[in-house]
Amino acid sequence: MAKKRKRTTSFKFIPFSLKQKKLLMWWTDSSPYHDYDMVIAEGAIRSGKTIGCIDSFITWSLAKHRQQNFIVAGKSMGALKRNVLEPMFQILTAKGIDYHYHRSENPHIIIGTNTYYLFGANNEASQDTLQGLTAAGAYLDEVALFPRSFVDQAIGRCSAETDGNGAKIFFNCNPAGPYHWFKTDFIDKAKEKKILVLHFTMDDNLSLSERTKERFRRMFSGVFFKRYILGLWVMAAGIVYDMFDEDVHVVDELPDSFDRLFVGGDYGMNNPTTFLLIGQKGTDFYVIREYYYGAGQKKKSTSEEESQARQKTVSQYADEFIHFLGSDKPEYIFLDPSAAALIIELKKRGFSIKGASNDVIDGIQFVQQLLDGHEGRLFVHRSCSNLIREFFSYLWDPKAQARGEDEVIKENDHALDALRYALYTMWHLLRKTSKREERRRNGGGGWI
Repeated sequence: MAKKRKRTTSFKFIPFSLKQKKLLMWWTDSSPYHDYDMVIAEGAIRSGKTIGCIDSFITWSLAKHRQQNFIVAGKSMGALKRNVLEPMFQILTAKGIDYHYHRSENPHIIIGTNTYYLFGANNEASQDTLQGLTAAGAYLDEVALFPRSFVDQAIGRCSAETDGNGAKIFFNCNPAGPYHWFKTDFIDKAKEKKILVLHFTMDDNLSLSERTKERFRRMFSGVFFKRYILGLWVMAAGIVYDMFDEDVHVVDELPDSFDRLFVGGDYGMNNPTTFLLIGQKGTDFYVIREYYYGAGQKKKSTSEEESQARQKTVSQYADEFIHFLGSDKPEYIFLDPSAAALIIELKKRGFSIKGASNDVIDGIQFVQQLLDGHEGRLFVHRSCSNLIREFFSYLWDPKAQARGEDEVIKENDHALDALRYALYTMWHLLRKTSKREERRRNGGGGWI
């Protein structure tokens, strides 16, 4: 018989704000909203809505249901573990409630007599994983990032009752565009659909000091400041990197040495191929030089520009990559994972290649943070003329915005894609290394 490990946590409850209390108690018999079917906790980041929503969902499910199934979903299984399961387990442990987490191919948690099935909702096919399940409720985290089909399927699965207590849906999200389907079909129609909508700001999280709130305010700019700090459903429009300032971010001189060198690359057969050599110095990043070849572009008048229109072979690009590096030895080389042919060729030449993270919106936000100087800054050497040009011409897609989606126009973006791949993936690696070192100092362990 396996020995049961005693769970401990440093998590402590602090006084809840009025908004959090409303979220915690909306389903209780004394609440004027007890017969509502859904609650939406939406608004700013770090506003206390996630902790309140998880606590409310768990407390409701245990108080009102026995021997029932529930749906718990995040944007992906990784996001679900980070954003939901970790605080959920801390809350349960702090309350002295036992649970059993099963990490099998059908991951779920057993709490009391109830079973909570875990799902990632990162694409249209995700809805298929819900087929055949009958549930008494659901908690959907970051729901504005879900496919509509998954949300509709999850709602349709929630039909079980216990002693007359019906199913309820708990939604949690940060704002997106004003024409996003979740805004138009759920928040804007909350009254007719009997949905309680609670809007959160950072002032609703009593655990945050003014200094901490000010630090978060500095992290974002433009549309993401309005969404994640003010909690507004606003449109992304115009130039993506409108905070790029040539007088601030373009430099003529570089540091004498760097803590590390790494490369970002974007490969195209009929589109430009570009490589960027980037140096890290402390918390700052410098784009040292660029390679940019515009295969497939219209022929111009000069013989040099005409040659730029001809396609090159993968082997030729590998040769030019080696020439581009010269004597520099990057610690990491990040390429778009779809550039399979070039990755294979470079590996044959002895290079270690890492597939880059291609999360466009999160990557854009990170580059914006560096341009704004949040805990580091991004600089570009003046010789990187194509990258500088793209900063001034990279636009949000107004047609996508009309559909409620955040997309960029796929033009003038090849050097910027290489930059985003490199910086955002490098940040993830540094973050993982930092967490590993922290766990090592703390003697290992962890919730997940």
